Amino acid sequence: MIDPRIKKLANLLVNYSVEIQPGEWVLIRGSMLAEPLISEVYRAVLEAGGHPTVRLGSDALNKNRFLYSSDEQLAWVSPLEEMLINKIDASIGIGATANTRSLTSIDPAKQQISQRARQELMATYMKRSAEGDLKWVGTQYPCPAYAQEADMSLDEYADFVFSTTFVDQDDPIQAWQNIHDKQQEIVDWLKGKKEVVVKSPNADLRLSIEGRTFINSDGKNNMPSGEVFTGPVEDSANGWVEFTYPAITGGREVEGVRLEFEDGKVVQASAEKNEEYLISQLDTDEGSRYLGEFAIGTNYGITKFTKSILFDEKIGGSFHMAVGAGYPETGSKNKSSIHWDFICDIQEDSEILVDGELLYKDGQFQI
Repeated sequence: MIDPRIKKLANLLVNYSVEIQPGEWVLIRGSMLAEPLISEVYRAVLEAGGHPTVRLGSDALNKNRFLYSSDEQLAWVSPLEEMLINKIDASIGIGATANTRSLTSIDPAKQQISQRARQELMATYMKRSAEGDLKWVGTQYPCPAYAQEADMSLDEYADFVFSTTFVDQDDPIQAWQNIHDKQQEIVDWLKGKKEVVVKSPNADLRLSIEGRTFINSDGKNNMPSGEVFTGPVEDSANGWVEFTYPAITGGREVEGVRLEFEDGKVVQASAEKNEEYLISQLDTDEGSRYLGEFAIGTNYGITKFTKSILFDEKIGGSFHMAVGAGYPETGSKNKSSIHWDFICDIQEDSEILVDGELLYKDGQFQI
């Protein structure tokens, strides 16, 4: 018998996050490991009157693509992929993996070829999303590899996932609407502000948010969610940040990252582990050394670092920044084939000032 929380999560994704309407074309993407949730999402889309299309993948398929493709093959973009990005009404992504490090041995240069070839598709995806023409949400299915990364048993990890998405509650949609209301107070306060200053033992950073919009991330695009974010003015970041949590992407764990900014650009970058990979990603394209996102985590129900960015960037008492592509709905103009988040703890001796006013101190909002 399927866990009833899986069915509730599927209903939440379809009826709250992307609010599927009759006649909409819905792409459901995921690993074969997540079949129980994919099946329930498929059912929920049909019940909502939508037209679901499922695309399944696996670690082995992804790894083989990098191992056996020529540069020309890596740079080839399938017409089917182009059609989906341009035509679907909604996308529901469901992450699951048998091995979070399956791409560790892959040459970063190969990954760059694939990323660059899809930069235009990524820009289209983000533009359609910003214009409200494409609805999307991403989540994760509880599987052994994610549980191991989080130092939990599978049962413990499943409980963690279902509690942070509120599907262990009677009315998950109402719970997320309550989150929206609380975060909207912060977004409203930030409206029209011009400058952010972060001071902490791990950061001394100044950036402009003039003319930019903060977004209330309330479970519509990420499930779970819990953050407010914007796209900083591209040439405005000055200072440094030493990120306190590992940054994990492309099958690699990059630890001890320090980034130094001058006039918006990362001019110095170092890491205690996998520094070469960090540099390779920052050198992907013209936009990859500039910020596409500045965000503050608001989800105080996520109290443990799990090595999954979906959860970790939302940790209450942290802020995160992404190098690379920015979200057009924030006003960001930065374009890149990457979007890579880095997280920093600010729960002690830390503050965020906005136009000289105290917004945040030692992990708590002050407004």
